[in-house]
Amino acid sequence: MIDFEDLPDITWCSNCVVPSSSAAPMSFDEHGLCNACRVQGQKAEIDWEQRLEMLLDDIEPYRNPSGYDCIVPVSGGKDSYYQVHFVKEKLGLKPLLVTYNGNNYIDVGWDNMMRMKEVFNTDHMIISPGVDFLVRMNRLCFRKHGDMNWHNHAGIYTAPMIIAVRMNIPLVFWGEHGFTDLSGMYSMHDFVEYTKRYRIDQAQHGYDWQDWLGDDEDPVYEHELEMFKYPSDADVERVGLRGLYIGNFDPWDATQHTKLVIEKYGWEPSPVPFERTYRRSSNLDDRYENGAHDYLKWIKFGYGRATDHACKDIRRGYMTREEGIEMVRQYDHVKSSDIHYWLDYVDRDEAWFDRIADTFRDRRVWKQDDDGKWWKRNIWDQKN
Repeated sequence: MIDFEDLPDITWCSNCVVPSSSAAPMSFDEHGLCNACRVQGQKAEIDWEQRLEMLLDDIEPYRNPSGYDCIVPVSGGKDSYYQVHFVKEKLGLKPLLVTYNGNNYIDVGWDNMMRMKEVFNTDHMIISPGVDFLVRMNRLCFRKHGDMNWHNHAGIYTAPMIIAVRMNIPLVFWGEHGFTDLSGMYSMHDFVEYTKRYRIDQAQHGYDWQDWLGDDEDPVYEHELEMFKYPSDADVERVGLRGLYIGNFDPWDATQHTKLVIEKYGWEPSPVPFERTYRRSSNLDDRYENGAHDYLKWIKFGYGRATDHACKDIRRGYMTREEGIEMVRQYDHVKSSDIHYWLDYVDRDEAWFDRIADTFRDRRVWKQDDDGKWWKRNIWDQKN
């Protein structure tokens, strides 16, 4: 046991439950309010009808009477469904759907994704790397980066841009800007667009395809990494490639989107609860995102997906802070059973997993006692 006063210091937002150890840089104002809560407050100040008109004016030159107007990267999740709904129903565009399939789908997630071309009457391109390669990438990225899902992040954020360049489709529509929505990285008045720099620094955590070459234990080869190579600057300029975030022009609310896509398109949430969060509607395309991958977030930064979900729900008025704290207490620490599914997939054991995972613990969060047990401060241990 470690004395509480000896633990690394962590503070939490006075409104939501985000910690100062957030994976995305977080700051607090003089009232203890975090970046993201302040940005969420900006949404009430925006004339969203005017924002939609701005977007319609901006995209008018991109309408293509003889082909696709844009690409929408999709996973088949609730956000993907809403993105396509917005692009077709509010913008009147003809999209090509593009999916990176990282071989992690749960059954309901796969069914939702496969149904998209039917319910939206669109063409859908699915890119599926070989499983042997993905197994090696899972092990390699976990060992080197503490994230077995790096290939998923990179594939999702790269493959659609590659297809856009190859097919001369300059417009790509993403959903919300994730780091603004979750952690207030930018103001709602900044109109941030998708960039190669964002892809590297944020979505891919500073790693790119060449960083995985040369490993002896789990070798991968350059020809296997083609879908992670971003188009050249010359090709981006030639096509006029742009990535627009719908969240700049729509009061993004995942709870309302979920209701809409269930009622209008028959989208289905998980029929069973997840072990590390209370929502059943998130990350159905990736069995590890809510489980083993998110457990690594707890290991690294001392919080997990239940904190993320509670923060969003508190900011939008669907949950009180006290209810959010209870969700954090109940879910964030759980070591989910899908770890064993992943270990079978990569042919390793739990002791191997724990040994490597512990090397990624942030010492600004965790302290180890003489018996080898790890300790940290928790939001319910102290008042803010």
